[in-house]
Amino acid sequence: MTRARRAAAVTAALLAAGVLAGAGTAPAQADRNRPRDVHPTLREHLVAYYDFDHPVPGDVALERDQGRSGTEIELVNGGAAMRVPDRAYPGSGRALQTRQVDPAQAGNDDWKAGIFSASGVRTLRPFSAVAGTTVMGWFKLEMDAPLPNTTTPNPDDRFNAIGLAGVLTGDSDGHGVRALLELIDVNGELRLVALGRRLDGGNSQTFAASADWRSLLPKGEWVHLAATFDFTTGTMALYRNGRPLDGFYTRTDDPWLVAGPGPHVTTASDPRGIKIGGSFPQDNLERNPCDCRMDALMFLDTAASARDVEKQYRYLAR
Repeated sequence: MTRARRAAAVTAALLAAGVLAGAGTAPAQADRNRPRDVHPTLREHLVAYYDFDHPVPGDVALERDQGRSGTEIELVNGGAAMRVPDRAYPGSGRALQTRQVDPAQAGNDDWKAGIFSASGVRTLRPFSAVAGTTVMGWFKLEMDAPLPNTTTPNPDDRFNAIGLAGVLTGDSDGHGVRALLELIDVNGELRLVALGRRLDGGNSQTFAASADWRSLLPKGEWVHLAATFDFTTGTMALYRNGRPLDGFYTRTDDPWLVAGPGPHVTTASDPRGIKIGGSFPQDNLERNPCDCRMDALMFLDTAASARDVEKQYRYLAR
């Protein structure tokens, strides 16, 4: 099937399932006692969860959501081949492989994952007008630096970031985010960051880890990462293997506009999707690809506490 025909088929299937904005009745929610790999204290806030062991019956290029929203994501360009046997933690099965396919050619063939709808993804409505968000999961990088920039003619150009996982804004073009975990250039140095935006069309804030990113994500080693976003207080936090990381904000003003009377929440708009392993999950542009593996990706509608992040890490790493 051609990419255009496949995109049309996927869109039709999502519309039929009630995933895209404006669809009919809400999809059935997952059993709150599932999934087994999520600590019980977090299950109430688990909007979306992907362990890459649950292909959609009849279309193995789609991954089932084990959270309550039922938001299926597409394994873009690689399909079923992107599920690889690799144990991020005891009891895990397959992991997601993302990668840059051709560093020398402009094109839309990178392996990445996610979902996108220009009208908003209705099942992601828990991230609309929300006070907090958490992005969490296991990551294994297989790269030493950002990858060659396929959108410019200069073969020496490189992207300035490595995309991990995030939730898009309600007005995103496939790149702009409400809550994101990634590595990005901060004052000329690549750093692990949490990047958040409270208001659609508004300014973002970045919380960057102080430690060298290569010590936080050694090549070829599974690491558990979490980024929390408290939109009410305007604060963020980063965690590695259950422990908080020292860091700093890249802006000292009030980019989220939380200085005035609250409560402060995100824009009341459905996110346009989720991006994993790079931007533009609709596959119309390449940016910030990640040659890496991921597993147990969690998207919560709360800013998880330090204690709960540690509980989740220990729950799986035991």
